[in-house]
Amino acid sequence: MNAFPPHSRVLPAADQMTEAERSRILAKAALFAPPPLLDEQGRRDLVGLSREELAAEMAEIGEKPFRAKQLWHWIYHQGERDFAKMTTIAKPLQSKLAERFTVGRPGVAAEQTSTDGTRKWLFEGRDGQKVETVYIPEEDRGAVCISTQVGCTLSCRFCHTGTQKLVRNLSAAEIVGQFMAARDSYGEWPTPKGEEGRMLSNIVVMGMGEPLYNYENVAKALTIIMDHEGIGLSRRRITLSTSGVVPMMDRCGAELGVNLAVSLHAVRDELRDEIVPLNRKYPIKELLDACRRYPGASNARRITFEYVMLRGVNDSEAEAHELVRLLRGLPAKVNLIPFNPWPGSPYKTSTPEALQRFAAIVNDAGYSSPIRRPRGRDILAACGQLKTESERARRATRDENPA
Repeated sequence: MNAFPPHSRVLPAADQMTEAERSRILAKAALFAPPPLLDEQGRRDLVGLSREELAAEMAEIGEKPFRAKQLWHWIYHQGERDFAKMTTIAKPLQSKLAERFTVGRPGVAAEQTSTDGTRKWLFEGRDGQKVETVYIPEEDRGAVCISTQVGCTLSCRFCHTGTQKLVRNLSAAEIVGQFMAARDSYGEWPTPKGEEGRMLSNIVVMGMGEPLYNYENVAKALTIIMDHEGIGLSRRRITLSTSGVVPMMDRCGAELGVNLAVSLHAVRDELRDEIVPLNRKYPIKELLDACRRYPGASNARRITFEYVMLRGVNDSEAEAHELVRLLRGLPAKVNLIPFNPWPGSPYKTSTPEALQRFAAIVNDAGYSSPIRRPRGRDILAACGQLKTESERARRATRDENPA
């Protein structure tokens, strides 16, 4: 039984987007499908399978459904990867499972820990493609920032990952696997009882890629993560960030109901068209209407609006006042993010004075607007940087040692 089942809420009648538009998005996602999760010996990875799929795999090899329940516990509650150590499973079946299946993790191509405690991994898939995951610790908890795509298709002007073309989507296994590998790194197995006192207490789906352009794999992964007999994170501990894929926001709210974060970054369509090109398809009014439809949004579960502060571009007092006007009536908080410069970027970080003035206007209107403290700068913890440095180093090595 799943303690956090998908919502059964019907998609809202007020939804102006057609099912055809959602189908178009899902069809495009299929063009960037991940490779089959088979190892070099042809064994199927059990990570990322739903409960039903796991039971079907057991039936295929002549085992009863309760075996799937046993495996679920070992894989997602205990974090065990070796069938021989799954002590509630008889040795003949352990051998049978090991012949046909594996319990995988992403390969660790690089791991770095910042002086401030931030830890970053560069994970490598079986096809050699790489993505990043970051753990951001606080005093008594911490968030794992996971990626959903190799590269990105949105090309937001200020975003370093936006300079890396979309290669493919991540599978549910690769998405779940990032969190499981982070738990491996910190030894946080078996799953701690309750949700208090966990080091890896939250997930933010804010890494490389646009999650709602890989919705089916993301939804499957988060459903696994929310299952109370495994990893056991509740939906209030998970935040999904989108640049505003409006049709899929409604589906995400209806089926998952996790916390929502929106990458806004501008208060006028003309500017947002330029720095967040997706705005040309789903402009600010449509985006905010979707936020107002999002189920569960309340003062206790506010929608977070991400706002990168770009000097002289979007950081004026007038824009702060317009932001307050746009958010009127929405249970919201605003994360003000000092721009993190990267080579080739045309933007600069807002001055401290501009940041403080902007924050004061939004705060005075009753919206929390913390200025995000940069973390992990010494290990290139801004999204996309570690992957870019890895590729640059590989090219340099190839140039120095041509075949």
